[in-house]
Amino acid sequence: MTKAEIVTKISEKLGIEKGDVQATVESFMEEVKSSLESGDNVYLRGFGSFIVKTRAEKTGRNISKNTTIKIPAHNIPAFKPAKVFVEGVKSNVLVK
Repeated sequence: MTKAEIVTKISEKLGIEKGDVQATVESFMEEVKSSLESGDNVYLRGFGSFIVKTRAEKTGRNISKNTTIKIPAHNIPAFKPAKVFVEGVKSNVLVK
């Protein structure tokens, strides 16, 4: 599902204009992004958490030059779904 499809579904369900829904969705995504960029986690009860994870420094390999490289420690954004969310997906989605 794309952002445009989400906007269309919300617009149809609530009877709000697509432009207003799109502005709301984009504003929500921007707030989550700016919170994570400032180091704050975002917790949405019943849905999940957008968190900042720290990856440790590690040694990697450049296969083409056959050399080792050092990958520095860094932070990445991650999503951890709520238990209710996980159980809903497990019980409603068929295994492919």
